[in-house]
Amino acid sequence: MGVGGAAAEFRVLGGVEATVGAEPLDLGPARRRSVLAALLADVNRVVSVGQLIDRVWGERPPRRAQGTLYSYVSRLRRALAPAAADARVQRRTNGYVLVVDASAVDLCRFRSLVAQARTVEDDDNAAALFEQALGLWRGESFAGLDTPWFNTLRAALHRERLAAETELSDLHLRLGRHAGLLAELPTRVESHPLDERLAGQLMLAFYRSGRAADALSHYRHVRERLAQELGSEPGPALQQLHQQILTADPALALPASQIARGAEAPAMVPRQLPADVTGFAGRHEHLSHLDRLLSQPAAARVGSVPVDGHDRRAEAANDGVGGGPTAVVVSTVSGTAGVGKTALAVHWAHTVAYRFPDGQLYVNLRGFDPTGQAMDPAEAIRGFLDALGVPFERIPRGLDAQIGLYRSLTADKYLLILLDNACDTEQIRPLLPATGTCLAVVTSRNPLTGLIATHGAHPLMLDVLPDDEAREVLVRRLGTERVNADPTATGHIVTACARLPLALAIAAARAQQTRFPLAVMASELHGIEQRLDTLDAGDPTGQIRAVFSWSYTALSPPAARLFRLLGLHPGPDIDTTAAANLAGHNLSQAQRLLAELIRASLLTEHAPGRYTFHDLLRAYATELTHALDTDQDRHAAATRVLDYYLHTAHTGERLLYPTRHPINLTPADPQVIPRPLADGRQAMRWFSTERLVLLATVEHAAATGFDAHAWQLSWTLNTFFLRRGHWHDLVTAGRTAVTAAHRLGDPDARLSTHRLLADAYTALHRFDDAHVQLQHALSVGVETGDRAGQGNTHLSLGRMWERRGDPRRALDHCCLALDLFQASGDQVGKARALNGIGWCHALLGDNEQALTAARQALILNQDLHNRPSQANTWDTIGYAHHQLGHHAEAITCYQNARTLFHDLGNRLLEAQTLTRLGDTHHTIGDSSAARRAWQEALSILDDLHHPSAETLRAKLNRRADT
Repeated sequence: MGVGGAAAEFRVLGGVEATVGAEPLDLGPARRRSVLAALLADVNRVVSVGQLIDRVWGERPPRRAQGTLYSYVSRLRRALAPAAADARVQRRTNGYVLVVDASAVDLCRFRSLVAQARTVEDDDNAAALFEQALGLWRGESFAGLDTPWFNTLRAALHRERLAAETELSDLHLRLGRHAGLLAELPTRVESHPLDERLAGQLMLAFYRSGRAADALSHYRHVRERLAQELGSEPGPALQQLHQQILTADPALALPASQIARGAEAPAMVPRQLPADVTGFAGRHEHLSHLDRLLSQPAAARVGSVPVDGHDRRAEAANDGVGGGPTAVVVSTVSGTAGVGKTALAVHWAHTVAYRFPDGQLYVNLRGFDPTGQAMDPAEAIRGFLDALGVPFERIPRGLDAQIGLYRSLTADKYLLILLDNACDTEQIRPLLPATGTCLAVVTSRNPLTGLIATHGAHPLMLDVLPDDEAREVLVRRLGTERVNADPTATGHIVTACARLPLALAIAAARAQQTRFPLAVMASELHGIEQRLDTLDAGDPTGQIRAVFSWSYTALSPPAARLFRLLGLHPGPDIDTTAAANLAGHNLSQAQRLLAELIRASLLTEHAPGRYTFHDLLRAYATELTHALDTDQDRHAAATRVLDYYLHTAHTGERLLYPTRHPINLTPADPQVIPRPLADGRQAMRWFSTERLVLLATVEHAAATGFDAHAWQLSWTLNTFFLRRGHWHDLVTAGRTAVTAAHRLGDPDARLSTHRLLADAYTALHRFDDAHVQLQHALSVGVETGDRAGQGNTHLSLGRMWERRGDPRRALDHCCLALDLFQASGDQVGKARALNGIGWCHALLGDNEQALTAARQALILNQDLHNRPSQANTWDTIGYAHHQLGHHAEAITCYQNARTLFHDLGNRLLEAQTLTRLGDTHHTIGDSSAARRAWQEALSILDDLHHPSAETLRAKLNRRADT
């Protein structure tokens, strides 16, 4: 055992780390960690000197490689001294060996658990072992080490991990856990598109979840990919599965034994808590206070949830029968910036998460963001609905309705809800569930007195740490021996850090990196403190600038520059590519500098490849960049990052909507490298990941004089926001875009942005507001003689009136649009207008005229290869034929539309076409075909949780009765 009986542990399934108990060992720079990693890869086996040199340096070793290696080994032994009882680097005749219990190395534990799982006969136990093994992975193996040998090993370990994940998916399918697999399998399949075993797993999961159409679609996709890239057909196993799905083979059904035991798990159990706080210390009284919340009457059912194999919800509910009020229990954790509110709440939440079997929700409300842009409650509610698995088609447009849905979904569930960094009670109130089985914890710099008064919240005020707990923070990070060696220096560091947890953590990180005596560190801190005139003047955060400066001045000049420039970035976080563009570096340079900032505790990698920092650090970085960087440098950096987001988003928009009327994009800075996006799926993923950043960037661009970027970036977000149902985001961006366009005085921008905002209002059924914006757009188009712009505006007016229930006025606008598109030579617009005319005629009962217009639209769309518009037009033609009694023609048209919608992934419109197809079959007396079409449509609508599913289900039931 290590010091004090604590066990040593070694981790390589992520970054290379060693700990004794909870205390990390200082392994030094990357090369020294490479030596340890090379030995850990062959633990308890001799690794020759030549092998070590090859593993650590690859093809470019230093001239005195052996001497350098001996020096690294010597320093590594000193670093491992606290773990000497558990791990020793020993010299052998031809090399070195790391002698350690294999169970102390996460890679060895992973392989051992996988081997056990493969020998266990019980599927539940095997799945548990695989899950335990995969839970050891914290990211890319041997992260940060880059030599040919490590890269080869990393690839091999990736294959081992994929094999374990694949075997676990097989077990989950056998156990009936197919719904849960749909949250993870698509991403894995996309990363390995030619893996037929993964393809089969996804197809079976789709099929058992009532999504046979998706299963068949995925088979077609895999078959096409295999033919294109390998010139081959799918193997026999995948072909057999395809045939079984086509024939609804009973052999694919879930085994009766699994149905009987209720094997199907909920599709979504949110686990949104951020990672637990490394080295958390102190706050014992506050943790006890939070623990007592679990015994409050309204939360008694939560606090009693057992952790054994029994029905936790049933026992918890029984425990609360006749208990206290049903209102949710709320705790408010308040205090100044950097005092550790979030750290306390997140750490405590992890300790009690097991008591909330229905999951944990988390949101950073950005109440005190330096940009002044606190999160709108509508945005937070939407994030929670996404986390709870609600498809966007089912999400209502109004905020009140969204709040109602959220509260319905959380009713009687055992959820822990952490609302971080709130600004006031009004921001919090819509996010509180209404059931006593939930517990909400709120952090804020404000005391939130209104929440205490109206919701009976339990207040918990944090101050700076007492001396003993501040010292405990340093002990947890630096070790007892080092802290006890110089109590005077320790006391000075505690005082200089104002006993503020954030400052203490940064100071400890600096001490870990340098290994200087604490007396030296204390002396340096004192000097910086004097030079910066940061003596405490009553504000406990007053001295934190000194601590920040301490870490900042130790950075390399490029890292220091990047840190300063990050203060200019508008979003809540930033990825590597955006950081590279901000600083004008390539990706590898940016990765190295970001890693340096993380080591200095000036930046946090809160998700793989995504970085953020505390708002005090953001304010400090902003202060530095305005003090040290020239106006020209700051403007150039801001331009580069805005260009990066604009041009990447524009690429994504063109992939999502290639026939949309284009805009003249602001040229990008020559240094800017947009993120490559291959197809619409990648574009949607990128937009989803960067949504909050992009919204903040629109506002920031408008506020800092980049009006062209502001309106053009808003334009690029339109299709994504509409498809995902982010209508309120669309309104926010649209308003900013309109203001920016008017400041520019650019008529094209004004026309586009008024129409953009109108589309958002129409989606929210705010028709009067939409009409006002469209009238503004129309006026601009008339003034400038922009016929295509006027035509698009009339189409938007037509869509608005059609949704408002007035197809006659909609038809008038579509006809005006057609005239304008013909005059301007816009063939795409002409086809859209003709289809709009056809649809309005059909709604008005003029079906012959509907066919004439829609057939012209179809020919144009086919010439233009515009498949989305073709699908809509086939549906229009089918509807007109049905109304005319041309049922065979209607069936053919609907089938064409359905195929296109399915191939395009537009499942809602596919369901609507299937419903109409069923209506036509029913009209001609083919009840079995009608039921098949309606049933397929119902399966899609049920899967989307769409409100119209109940109407269709009632129709099916009525037909069954007759």
